[in-house]
Amino acid sequence: MEFLSDPAVIWFLIGLGLLLLELALPGLVVLFFGIGAWITSLGHVIFDYNLNIQILVFLATSLLGLILLRKVLKKRFFDRKKDEIRDQLEEFIGHKAVVSADFVSGSGRVEFKGTKWKAEGDDTLKVGDQVVIEKKENLTLYVNPKKNG
Repeated sequence: MEFLSDPAVIWFLIGLGLLLLELALPGLVVLFFGIGAWITSLGHVIFDYNLNIQILVFLATSLLGLILLRKVLKKRFFDRKKDEIRDQLEEFIGHKAVVSADFVSGSGRVEFKGTKWKAEGDDTLKVGDQVVIEKKENLTLYVNPKKNG
C-alpha cells in the first residue's frame, strides 16, 4: 500500500473521483477539476515538483479549462438549436395522415407513417378520412381535414 502515499497516485484518484462526481452532478464544472487533477498527477510524474507547485498547477489548469472550454463544450453537447427542432417538426407539419379511429369530442386517432397517433381536431372525422397535420405537441397531432384541390 506504499504506492498510495505517492502524490501522483493521490492526484489521479482525486481526478477519478471528481470525474465520477461529474456524472452525478452534470454541469461541466467538476469535470475540469478532475482533468486538472489528472494533469497535476502527470506533471508530478514527469517533473516531481513540491506540494505548493502541485496545488498551483491543479488550480491553474482547472480554472483555465473551466474558463476557456466550458462554454464551448456546453454549447456543443447540451444546447439544442431551434433549427434542429424545426427540422424535427417538418417531418410532421403539412403532411397527410389517415383517421384510424373516429373523432369523438374533437379527439381521435390517426395513422401517420405506419404509426397510430393520438390526434385532436375541430371537425367531425370518420375512419378513412384524410387529414393534414397542422401542429405536433408531445405525442399529440393536431389535424384538420384535407382540403380538395
